[in-house]
Amino acid sequence: MEKILLVIVAVLGIAAAHVLGPRIRIAPPLLLVVVGALVGILPFVPDLDIDPEWILVGVLPPLLYSAAVSMPTMDFRRDFTAISALSVVLVLVSAVILGVFFHWVLPDISLATGIALGAIVSPTDAVATSIAKRLGVPGRVIAVLEGESLLNDATALVLLRAAVAATAAGISFGVVALSFVWAVLGAVVVGGVIGWFNLWVRRRLSDATVNTAISFTVPYLAYLPAEELGASGLVAAVTAGLITGAGAVKYLSPQHRLSDTQNWRTVEFLLEGGVFLLMGLELSGLIAAVRDEHGGITTAVWIGLAALAITLVVRSLYVTPMIWWLDRIARRGTAIRPYLQNMDAKISEKAQKIPDQIPSDAADERPPRRLRLRPRPGGQRRDGDRPQITTEAFAANPAAVQHYRTRITRRIADIDYYTAAPMGPKEGTIVVWAGMRGVVTLAAAQTLPDDTPSRALLVLIAFVVAAASLILQGGTLGWVIRRLRLADIADDRAAEHDRLRAELSRTAQDVLSSSDLAARYPWVRERIQRMEEQAEEDGNATGIDLAYRQAFEEVRRATIAAQRETLLRMRDNGTYHSSLLTQELQQLDAEEISLDLRLDDE
Repeated sequence: MEKILLVIVAVLGIAAAHVLGPRIRIAPPLLLVVVGALVGILPFVPDLDIDPEWILVGVLPPLLYSAAVSMPTMDFRRDFTAISALSVVLVLVSAVILGVFFHWVLPDISLATGIALGAIVSPTDAVATSIAKRLGVPGRVIAVLEGESLLNDATALVLLRAAVAATAAGISFGVVALSFVWAVLGAVVVGGVIGWFNLWVRRRLSDATVNTAISFTVPYLAYLPAEELGASGLVAAVTAGLITGAGAVKYLSPQHRLSDTQNWRTVEFLLEGGVFLLMGLELSGLIAAVRDEHGGITTAVWIGLAALAITLVVRSLYVTPMIWWLDRIARRGTAIRPYLQNMDAKISEKAQKIPDQIPSDAADERPPRRLRLRPRPGGQRRDGDRPQITTEAFAANPAAVQHYRTRITRRIADIDYYTAAPMGPKEGTIVVWAGMRGVVTLAAAQTLPDDTPSRALLVLIAFVVAAASLILQGGTLGWVIRRLRLADIADDRAAEHDRLRAELSRTAQDVLSSSDLAARYPWVRERIQRMEEQAEEDGNATGIDLAYRQAFEEVRRATIAAQRETLLRMRDNGTYHSSLLTQELQQLDAEEISLDLRLDDE
């Protein structure tokens, strides 16, 4: 009975924190940590000792899976270079530097143990990144932070395993490198198989409740076999989530996606809040253990604060040249953009001469090597860099040329994205300061073997790093963002949204003019046009009461299907911002669900 009461109180406390936090201008996760710490020191509250397996296996896979499902794959692809640099190289560098520091200030522990603790406190946390998202951090910065936090756990945990093993028996650098490669590649394979199998099964189910129930098992179906094979279960769960998120719009019905979104949002809400609350509740037990072994907590506090300062310094020194590198890539893209536009114009000119020879699904076929374009910096090229775009080339391989043109369109869209959302010094500052530590650090620290020298001290150091990171960085992140005075992109986003709505309206007109539905229901065309105009004005095309519902629904469903295909093509090409495409896809889903509800009522 007491345990049930504690669960009820915890859920109500999490809900209260999310209600009160915005009102008192404190991020709910920070409020939960403080409340948990205050409750934990009350004399009648017993010390809390949570098995770290409950966090590493029970909490992190669904949290990372849910974050991966909701992350736009287009943004992940565009910033994968920065994400991989932060999630692999930075973690390794930080862990080694911190390991040397810990071994220096704590001579009783070995260098391998110091590196193990460095691996524990190095990775940023996907849960902690949610704080940055609530404070209005630019979308590209959020994409980089989320991508980093999704992948750097594998680097840290593999390094942790290797360092712990090194304390018992010597292992070579080659063994560590091979372990890391297998941890990532094996996890990607397992996660990819589970992700595609998940879509294959769930697209054949009609009950949204059953569909969502199955989705709750997906992160564990990816995690468990990957861990059994010696790979990273967390990376497998992330991979399964990315594949599910990318294919959900195409393979799952709107009802299934809406059910998934609502239920997984609740799961995230409770798990995130519960994790931060547990962090605060465990504090008193850690302090007591360190006092018994070392006579006080001063050592743990100053070493933890120093370790956090070192991580910030190392991160700053690493991010600064990375931002310069990303800016250089963006400038190179801007330089070759006219060349790509010229190529696209020439291909369009040739395509108009033989429109019947290019199939509509030509872009789905892979082109041969001779049609690949690798332009040089500044638009310079050699004769072999550009394929022949003669009419004969189209006639010989129209599918390959059309695919080639799609790649040019995507490359131009990527360049425009980098130009519209640059990664300059201000954005780099946010990347540094928003890289907070969280539950992964605390959970990983508790996986240290029981016979590790000064284990309680090391765990408390990890807690100090995580808690101080959340309180200091999370508590001042909003102030930092306001001081930076980032450029307001609201007007640009509004203009982009208007262009997107215009394209969707043209898609609807094409469906009405080319479909036999218009001939069968000529009066519907005027109503559909009126509805599209209304959608452009208020952004909501649902709830319009039209006569002759059956005719309207048939025509409107065909229009929705065509508009969804248009949005998916735009997502693949990257011609519009991911948030706008997501917004329009959700609006189409809402309208289709509304049509289904009308049908059920009838």
